[in-house]
Amino acid sequence: MVAAVVIFACVHNAGRSQMAAALFAHEADPSRARAVSAGTNPGPHVHPEVIEAMRELGVNLTGATPQRLTDDLARQADWLITMGCGDQCPLVPVAHREDWPLDDPKGQPIEKVREIRDEIQRRVRAFVQREGWMAETGA
Repeated sequence: MVAAVVIFACVHNAGRSQMAAALFAHEADPSRARAVSAGTNPGPHVHPEVIEAMRELGVNLTGATPQRLTDDLARQADWLITMGCGDQCPLVPVAHREDWPLDDPKGQPIEKVREIRDEIQRRVRAFVQREGWMAETGA
């Protein structure tokens, strides 16, 4: 069985989609599904407020680099989840597509970034559970 590929896309690939892909990696069994984040107009780096909010969860995004959503990348995807990019959301032919309208964390106070992060975490967890991709947790 080949693992499903999920692309989380936003405009700058410096906030929402980076958080979603990182949280997905913590929730999903990598043999069942993996996530990639990309943007239609990638920024130069992940927003510092996003790095800080994710650090609070023990997730290190300091080495993450925004990347462009290319046709080649899109062809690998089974799912495209757009994240509040409005008119700049890509029109990519994929088997499944969802839009999660979320606020952009760029320049927001840390309290607002935490709210966005927590909503992304809730949605990612529900999505992974719904699709049957949950990682086994050793207790």
